[in-house]
Amino acid sequence: MLFTIKKNFLLLIIVAIAIISCNANDGMLPTPTLKTVINLNHFNYLYEDISFQGKEVGIVHIYSEYPTYEYAIEPNEGFTCVDDIARAIVMLSKHIEVFGTNENIINQILKLTEFVLQMQNENGYFNNFIWSDLSINTSYKTSIAELNWWSLRALWALEYAYPLVKSDAELTSRIGLAVDRVLTNIKRDLPIDNLQTEYLGNLELPTWLPQKYASDQAALLILGLLKNYQRTNDAVVKNLIDAMAKGIIITQKGDEYNYPYGAFMSWENLWHAWGNTQSYALLKAGRKFDNIEYIESALKEIDNFYPKILRNGYAEAFWLTKDGENYSEIKRNKFPQITYGLRPMVWASLEAYQYSNNTKHLDLAKNLKSWLSGNNEANKAIYNPSTGICFDGIVGPAEVNRNSGAESTIEGLLILLEMEGFDY
Repeated sequence: MLFTIKKNFLLLIIVAIAIISCNANDGMLPTPTLKTVINLNHFNYLYEDISFQGKEVGIVHIYSEYPTYEYAIEPNEGFTCVDDIARAIVMLSKHIEVFGTNENIINQILKLTEFVLQMQNENGYFNNFIWSDLSINTSYKTSIAELNWWSLRALWALEYAYPLVKSDAELTSRIGLAVDRVLTNIKRDLPIDNLQTEYLGNLELPTWLPQKYASDQAALLILGLLKNYQRTNDAVVKNLIDAMAKGIIITQKGDEYNYPYGAFMSWENLWHAWGNTQSYALLKAGRKFDNIEYIESALKEIDNFYPKILRNGYAEAFWLTKDGENYSEIKRNKFPQITYGLRPMVWASLEAYQYSNNTKHLDLAKNLKSWLSGNNEANKAIYNPSTGICFDGIVGPAEVNRNSGAESTIEGLLILLEMEGFDY
């Protein structure tokens, strides 16, 4: 009894110290030693129901600008997009996995899914943005209906949504048809019957990935294909997963002792933090199909490159060259550092822990996640659990971009939801 009283008193002291820290840190609450509250308030502020293409759909506003967090529109693109709405579907689906079914969240998933379906172009791929007049942006380079990020995210999100909306037979039927159309294109457009490599400078690269060399997009494709395979058991989808994984492994450079320590290149000789989910995708595929090659390749990056990032400081991007057997940097961009760059590493580290049961992987995930609560080069908390606001990133050694748009908000929540149950 006395121990319990002392324990509760100590907890009150810790909370009081955290509140004082909050007041001294721009209203942000760094809580690296306590589980972080998952708050959907700011996401729900960004979410809106609209009438689009004759349907009631859900959208998420892309930009939200400090200090009042008014919505903003990107002049070349629009005000909402498949990229962020697809991620929102995945985030809300994970929220249900963690906390159970919620009628409001199911309703949001239904309406967000309807938006994605309405954005499928007649060619089978997806356009990305819509303008403020609710017309589809079909011409700007980040919105063309093609095999690119937004079409791959649409596939991923639709497969996440499918089992959650089964009560709506008409919607699930349309999801199935939409997925079949985009997969028909992907099977046609990725040349996995001819797995040839070529050299860029001295770097060996695969030639059969999206955009020819894009291992980051190949990893996202694997995640969508794994969900589809779980539903369909399609042998051609399994072959696509294997081909993407083999290509990703070729883009891995260095090892435990040699730079860049097992990092996967994102595209050509470029590594960038955002969207680099290769280790996570390889672990998911490796565990699904009991493929130790995929698992060991993923662990090489997680065990060697990620700790170097923690010790030496985050980067936004770097470019490689090879001289003989050694790799070196041509150029490095340290900033901006964003949640979309952090999330792939947290997810991969947690997946590694679930495979290995080695606490070094869990500790790695926790250390990476602590970037959100102030363990970063700006010494500022990026996520505020009292509001759900997640800043758009760190743009300099002590400079934070205090805007809070869809991508940073959703990616921050994706980190926290994946950490739920592990983060104490």
